Amino acid sequence: MTDHLHPVLDDAAIARMTSLALAHVGDAVYEILVRTHLACGGTQTAKNLHSRTIQLVRASAQAEAVKRIQPMLVEDEQTVLRHGRNAKPKSVPKSASVAEYAYATALEALFGWLYLKGRYERINELFEVICQGFDAK
Repeated sequence: MTDHLHPVLDDAAIARMTSLALAHVGDAVYEILVRTHLACGGTQTAKNLHSRTIQLVRASAQAEAVKRIQPMLVEDEQTVLRHGRNAKPKSVPKSASVAEYAYATALEALFGWLYLKGRYERINELFEVICQGFDAK
């Protein structure tokens, strides 16, 4: 049986993916991290879970998250982040500036890349730093 939760891709297959494809995967990875963090952290009602999740996954919050983790990133992670930031999505939501959306896409591309490489410990390390910003708000 194929393990769809833990895909195994070689470096060449990941390198062939566009930054927007990595961001597509990373969007889901990041959202599940946020949802799990909130649900396990005591946010109880569905309404509270939903509204807090929306606050934390919106482009402006993801752009702030990039600022928190960027100094920690190694060279290959910085490269993925830069390529994600420079990706050209077809549209930008009204709730975000172009710069915020670019950094949100960069964060999602990074999390997608780390996930597809199976670097779950690194995802947790970076997300832990991001969570410190959640608690400050």
